[in-house]
Amino acid sequence: MGRRACLAALLLLCVAVLRAAGMEAADEEGNQDESLESEALPAEDQVKDRSTGTRVVAGQIFLESGKSDSQPEDEESFHSQEEVKENSLGELNSLDVSDLLNKDLEDEEMQSPVLTAIGGTADGEPCHFPFLFMEKEYAECTADGREDGRLWCATTYDYKKDQKWGFCETEEQSNKRRQMQEAEDIYQTGMKILNESSKKAQKKEAYQYLLKAAEMNHTKAMEKVSYALLFGDYLKQNIQSSKELFEKLTEEGSPKGQMALGFLYASGLGVNSSQAKALVYYTFGALGGNLIAHMILGYRYWAGIGVLQSCESALTHYRLVANHVASDISLTGGTVVQRIRLPDEVENPGMASGMLEEDLIQYYQFVAEKGDVQAQRAFEYFNQAANAGNSHAMAFLGKMYSEGSDVVPQNNETALQYFKKAADMGNPVGQSGLGMAYLYGRGVPVNYELALKYFQKAAEQGWVDGQLQLGSMYYNGIGVKRDYKQALKYFNLASQGGHILAFYNLAQMHATGTGVMRSCHTAVELFKNVCERGRWSERLMTAYNSYKDGDSNSAVVQYLLLAEQGYEVAQSNAAFILDQKEASIVGENETYPRALLHWNRAASQ
Repeated sequence: MGRRACLAALLLLCVAVLRAAGMEAADEEGNQDESLESEALPAEDQVKDRSTGTRVVAGQIFLESGKSDSQPEDEESFHSQEEVKENSLGELNSLDVSDLLNKDLEDEEMQSPVLTAIGGTADGEPCHFPFLFMEKEYAECTADGREDGRLWCATTYDYKKDQKWGFCETEEQSNKRRQMQEAEDIYQTGMKILNESSKKAQKKEAYQYLLKAAEMNHTKAMEKVSYALLFGDYLKQNIQSSKELFEKLTEEGSPKGQMALGFLYASGLGVNSSQAKALVYYTFGALGGNLIAHMILGYRYWAGIGVLQSCESALTHYRLVANHVASDISLTGGTVVQRIRLPDEVENPGMASGMLEEDLIQYYQFVAEKGDVQAQRAFEYFNQAANAGNSHAMAFLGKMYSEGSDVVPQNNETALQYFKKAADMGNPVGQSGLGMAYLYGRGVPVNYELALKYFQKAAEQGWVDGQLQLGSMYYNGIGVKRDYKQALKYFNLASQGGHILAFYNLAQMHATGTGVMRSCHTAVELFKNVCERGRWSERLMTAYNSYKDGDSNSAVVQYLLLAEQGYEVAQSNAAFILDQKEASIVGENETYPRALLHWNRAASQ
């Protein structure tokens, strides 16, 4: 099935390339490094290695002439890729792909792995799985019992009795595998420091580990380092070095590398601008499951940038991204995004600083980044305020205990106590929390009537959770008669309060024509709003901070990527920085034309 998917992906890509008139695209071949996890093998006499033209993949030996299997994708990438293919395969009516797919599957069935021992006492004999060694059965090659860590197998069931064995890899392959394991260890050390620290000096130290792992060709480390070099995050900004890493990642089939290379060609950073090449790399990235690539393609089809304008194509890409964003949102409505416009900030310095209460921002950050330093600070603040009789703090403590995290253990009983205290004081957040408890039976028996009652009380006071949940109850007919008109009413109210899930639900209703006249245009605008509240929106504040710190080059690159994703405020800010000639990273002849381009894109939204 994996090879069928790969072939379908290539066919889709061909269609995308043909559609981009005048496109020049070089064929890319992925030479993805095969990394093997080392496990702790039998101490025997050393033997000579005999190269048999084979390579090791996850403990198995394949003939070099055979085709390599793709590396397994993570669940998110798999679903993203499959959804796009299903939506796009209908466009391939003119191609008879069934014969090609069937032939490919037949070839795949004919090829089977050859598990042959190298050297040892049974050179050339097939490995026997499972085999018994030290009273333990092994279903694959192992390194147990060997000090050098090389993988081996037995060629009969009982190793102790027959002493028949051989290596599963050559010495060169073994060294490469151990090197990749060392790189993985260095990468994990760097990520641990990066995730657990909030100090700039420690984050810079973390990137030194990642830099070392990247030099050892560790893919994930190269991804982190390449983006850090692109934006100037904890490493000195270097567009040329980041481009070289992106090209290397693209050759290995990295969707993040492909998306980033598309961005460089779209913005003309480090390369000659080419919208055709940008579209090819964005398409590669999207087929690999990269959500930012999907978002960029969604915006391009919506605005008709480098492609024919297509609402339905935009809907396909935006809905896929919105599904992931919505699944990552808590019932508080998601992260708070401060969309600061640089021209306004220059005219009125500090005008954005009072937009939101600092402690409320901390809570939203806690929800979005569970386990972060902000979580502990928010928890301590709400505890103090709750002890002082603040009903809002009691309700938010209830939410923390209800949702659970590394800092606050999940506890329905404690959550219920706080929700009740807050609700008794007329707090809408507490009332909504009680409604959730009765709706899902958290600490109390399920009672739809009481759930409806508390949601209505919260909704009457304008709390978005109450409005959203009322809409959901009417939409699904839970505890009430199904009523799409009422659902639409409450989803609209919740969306006015900025709840992402309300935008998402409204988008689904307009996309499918449920309870309303189907409108692709409305659905796309709503899904776009949801997508723009994803975690990547935090880059807006990072870019703003870079600008405030006087690093216009870093700020403009960050704003340019966000502009590609369709953020109107990022387009305005990128245009402003270019207009002011504050970014030396963009060529002098390119500055004003690019500024005009982004002013126009922002104005059209």
